[in-house]
This record gives sequence, C-alpha cells and structure tokens, in this order.
Amino acid sequence: MAMSDTTTAAAGAAAADLSGRRVLVTGGASGIGAACARRFADAGAHVTVLDRDGDGAARVADEIGGCSITVDLSDGDGLHGVADSVDVLVNNAGLQHVAPLEEFPPERFAMILAVMLEAPFRLLRAALPGMYARGYGRIVNISSVHGLRASPYKSAYVAAKHGLEGLSKVAALEGGPKGVTSNCICPAYVRTPLVEGQIAAQRATPRHRRGRGRRADHAHRAGDQAPHRARRGRRPRGLPVLAPGGVHQRGVADHGRRLDRPLSGVKPSERHKDRGSGSS
Repeated sequence: MAMSDTTTAAAGAAAADLSGRRVLVTGGASGIGAACARRFADAGAHVTVLDRDGDGAARVADEIGGCSITVDLSDGDGLHGVADSVDVLVNNAGLQHVAPLEEFPPERFAMILAVMLEAPFRLLRAALPGMYARGYGRIVNISSVHGLRASPYKSAYVAAKHGLEGLSKVAALEGGPKGVTSNCICPAYVRTPLVEGQIAAQRATPRHRRGRGRRADHAHRAGDQAPHRARRGRRPRGLPVLAPGGVHQRGVADHGRRLDRPLSGVKPSERHKDRGSGSS
C-alpha cells in the first residue's frame, strides 16, 4: 500500500469510530469485500466475513481479528441466523455472466439474482428487527455503475444491481425513523477477481469495445466509503454514492442523462453530502 493510501486509511478509520459494532460483510474473501472488512476492523468493529470460499474468508478474518462463515448465498435456507444480531450489514457478494440476452441461460440468470438481490433482501429482513430494537443500524449495499446504467451482455448483473438500488431506497424510507440508514456505493470498474474473470468472455462478444473506463488497480479504494456510510447520522438517505473516475467521469449517458451531472430531484446540499468521494 502506498504512503498516501496508508494515510487515507488511517484518517478514515479515525473518522469512523465503530468500536463495539458488529459488522457482517458478504463476499468478504477477496476484492471489495475484503477491503471493506479491513476498513471496518480498522474502525474498531468486530467483523464477520461471509463467503462461499471458506478458506479465503478465514484468511481475511484471521488477518483482521474477526470471524468467518462459509455460506453459498444462492441457498436461501442457509442464511437463517446469519445476520440476526449485526449492527452493520454490508451486501457486497456478486458474480458475473456475459452473454447476449437470447443466449443467456435462465438458470444462470436466476442464480445471479438469488445471490445479488434475494440474499441481500433475506439478510436485511433478518437484521432489521434487532436494529430497530437497538435504535441503530446501517445497511451498506455495494452496488455498481451498473446500478445506474446498463451495458450489453450483462442482463442479470444489471438487473440485480438496479434491483439492489431500489431495495436500498425502500430500506432507507422504512428504517430512517427507527435509526436505520441504507445507502448504495456505486464503484466503476475495479480490479477484482469478478472483473478479471469476465474480461475474456467480454472480448468474445461481437460488440466488444476497448477503453470503456479504466479499471482501478486497488480494490481497497472501493472499500474506503463503507465505514463512512456506517457512521452517518440518522437521516434515511437512500441515495447512491457515486465514485469519481472511470465510467462516471466519462459521463456515459443513461437514457439521455449524464452520470457526472447531479441526480435530478435532489437538493444541492444533499448532492454534495451523498455523492461523497467514492472510488474508482
């Protein structure tokens, strides 16, 4: 880690004091999930790392002094009791499949939605009663630029991320009066196992275009925002936290609206507070 990154991490941990809070991070064995787990541990929280890669989850948990759970999020029955007592829930786990709509396997589509949309709903549903009882809870959903716009050949991923954005907004509206906030963090391309694994498949598609946004070299930059979302005040919010750089700063159009312009219907003060510094 570079000196500037170390300084940023230390400043972020100091600003987000989460001592004694219990945090659950899904997909925490690598990439953005592992970066989130490390940042929350730096902020004093006790972190549970959940992943289907049990060995990877255990390695991260041992590194940060937390604990790990091996779970396949596509199995809804395996989630009972996992999130019942957490103060902060980080829905990060995801997977990708690249194919044209007419060739997309329905079973793969269903699995991606189960992991990336249904599992966050199930975990959130289980966590909320305890959060409401304690008068404190933070839902941090790791969304994507694809939660705000679309790309060809990624129908399941785009649908799941758009759904996660909507779920997060409903959670914000319902939970705000009870001390629970909900936010989405929307990174652009980040160099993680998920992104690296899809590059070959993407190059095989007939309309592949190079240079659609720089992939950041360090996933930890995408994890920096998570503890800050967890320490924000009692306002429900629910707005996506956009990450600068890459696809965002290129201003790719989403049905005619440039993503580097403020979200419509949001007060100027809210735009400044909720877009944050993000990561690329």
